[in-house]
Amino acid sequence: MSASTSALASKNQSTANDAVGTKSMGAESLTPQDTRIMGRSSYFLAWFGGCVSIGTFAMGSSVVGTLNLLQATLAIAIGCFVIGIALAINGAAGYKYGIPFMVQARSAFGFTGTRLPGLVRAVPAVVWYGFQSWIGAGALNMVSATLFGFDNLIFYFITFQFLQIGLSVMGFQGIKWLENIGSVFILASLMYMFYATVQRYGDELSASLLTMEGSWGMPFWGATMLFLGIYSTMMLNVSDYSREHKKGTAQSLLTTIYAMSILPCTLFMGLIGYMVSQATGTADPIQVFANAVDNTPLLMTTLLFIAFAQVTTNVLNNVVPPTYVLMDVFKIKFPIATVIVGLLAFATFPWKLVQPGSAAGLQMFVQTYSAFLGPIFAILVVDYYIIRRRTLDISKLYDPEGPYKGVNAAALIATAIGIVAALSFSAISWYASLIPAGISYYLLMKYWAPCQRFSQ
Repeated sequence: MSASTSALASKNQSTANDAVGTKSMGAESLTPQDTRIMGRSSYFLAWFGGCVSIGTFAMGSSVVGTLNLLQATLAIAIGCFVIGIALAINGAAGYKYGIPFMVQARSAFGFTGTRLPGLVRAVPAVVWYGFQSWIGAGALNMVSATLFGFDNLIFYFITFQFLQIGLSVMGFQGIKWLENIGSVFILASLMYMFYATVQRYGDELSASLLTMEGSWGMPFWGATMLFLGIYSTMMLNVSDYSREHKKGTAQSLLTTIYAMSILPCTLFMGLIGYMVSQATGTADPIQVFANAVDNTPLLMTTLLFIAFAQVTTNVLNNVVPPTYVLMDVFKIKFPIATVIVGLLAFATFPWKLVQPGSAAGLQMFVQTYSAFLGPIFAILVVDYYIIRRRTLDISKLYDPEGPYKGVNAAALIATAIGIVAALSFSAISWYASLIPAGISYYLLMKYWAPCQRFSQ
């Protein structure tokens, strides 16, 4: 890095520190991250705690009748390892330069153009935020109704949402400790939930799930994309997290950290959703565990786990990305942006998403937003590794009047091409979008004159 670039980064970091009052909270700024707060173990636990998604439960429910138990297990595992590779690849720029996703995207989309990938990333996050908050509130409400006779789901939804908003305002320091402390509780609870499911429904499941022929064709690969698609949002903005990880970890080890932190939670949650939906015909996890666990203290513990898991997942996965988008577009501070994101989650009407047939609707939701996220992921990877050769000029990324001013038409056209390809093969939309978007972006950047200033 040149002396002028270093000076600019230092100046920006100083400004960020002044704004938030402490250097350790510099992650709340879009400026290059200097102080990093997560070592390898802490980073692993953060991802582990942040990946207990009820959406994974719903995806497991959605493949019932299509795959047998072995196929479902392999589909989850393959999806997780693809996720690990993708996170390591796209998170490299944030890890090396300390920049967040909205800054990383400027070299490919332009300062104004980054609003497109920002919006595409933010919308699914807010929807999942609302959906998972409703599930968490439902768990708390059942605990309250059972122990105290107070049954008011709306009250708990509002209270639960404001609790998460308060935790989010604390920034990455709060996220770090929330995820690290909660990981042990999460793993123990998941193991117990899996055991309770097998004990309760094992006999009827063994006959249907093991003997069913299933499919190794398109439905199988479509299932790998569904479990991958839950995290396709995070593949896009992984730099928001990798910039917090202390330097010194090789990319191969980072891939392992990502894959192995995501795999246990995804495997347990996906298979639990798959098995209980096969046995009971319901995709609502609250009702499922109310029926599966006969012991009241254990049921209360399980329900509290479900609520806690939604907090860890929402704060890491569904608050930070749209918060950074609001900061970049509207130039507002981190605490205010997190409050706005929390309030927007109310407007997703999550009670409409938690219905008996919601698994099929959520499957379509994942396939659709993955069709938009896949092309952007491909463009960012091609831009960083092929166009820039893993070398970024930080001063240009922070100069709104520099070569990245405005909109890069090549990125928009390539995104559109990728979306068309993805929607043509909706079952594997994320996979289908990568090559068309990546190749078209490379060709436009190399041979189309209007894009030459972006490729300097």
